[in-house]
Amino acid sequence: MEILLQQIINGLVLGSMYALVALGYTMVYGIINLINFAHGEVLMIGALTSWSIIGLMQGSMPDTPGWLILLIAMVIACIVAAVLNFSIEKIAYRPLRNSPRLAPLITAIGMSILLQTLAMIIWKPNYKAYPTLLSSTPFQVGGAVITVTQITALAVTALSLAALMYLVNATKLGRAMRATAENPRVASLMGVKPDTVISATFIIGAVLAAIAGVMYAANYGTVQHTMGFLPGLKAFTAAVFGGIGNLAGAVIGGMLLGLIESIGSGYLGTLTGGVLGSNYTDILAFIVLIVILTLRPSGLLGERVADRA
Repeated sequence: MEILLQQIINGLVLGSMYALVALGYTMVYGIINLINFAHGEVLMIGALTSWSIIGLMQGSMPDTPGWLILLIAMVIACIVAAVLNFSIEKIAYRPLRNSPRLAPLITAIGMSILLQTLAMIIWKPNYKAYPTLLSSTPFQVGGAVITVTQITALAVTALSLAALMYLVNATKLGRAMRATAENPRVASLMGVKPDTVISATFIIGAVLAAIAGVMYAANYGTVQHTMGFLPGLKAFTAAVFGGIGNLAGAVIGGMLLGLIESIGSGYLGTLTGGVLGSNYTDILAFIVLIVILTLRPSGLLGERVADRA
């Protein structure tokens, strides 16, 4: 039971990060029916930016509390990621908005590779240790342990999701986003500016991805230029799992995928008689994707146009 509880805690932490990134996929898809495959690289840029800021602050202001350094680094990472995603939408996706769907899809894949290459040039290809800024003393929970970093990740994710739901459901921008998702032309006749709404959607998705990137790096302790590819792909799986275009579905899909992956890593070796170990857990996400697409292509909750953003 202690092992199961530990894997559940790890799964919730991992799933919360998937949920944040999945929301970026599902928001963009909900408005312009585009899968932004460069979204994982936005996570990576956010994580590497925070790593650089932390290094600078530790060198210039060594007496600053760790939580404050992490907070400042996260804010700057969010700003950089937002500017990056805004630029990507304006330069790479907007000119192709009325093109056949294959063109923006290929552009998104190309943008992903381009961002990885630029990050490799700027930050070099080697793995970098991410500083431990919060207390490393774990808390005991029923025989399992949870760290301050994991608690912070869960709390930040919960606050981010609550803020997003409030924005989408109770603000003027949120109403404009929902209107644009349903019918951009009619929304524009009602005074909504679709281009502005789409740019805002990319910016919000980038902020969520940057937060996930910082928490991912702080939890696992390393950063590198390819670190965003696999989490981004799994977050896309989570978005499809829950029902792409559906905000609640993205959150549920992310949490479930994190639990499946984490619990699977603890028991995969036993279930397969030692043939597959915990290092094969990445296949679980894609097995889930194949099963969901086969049995329920619209995802667990399906697409709900009114909830798109």
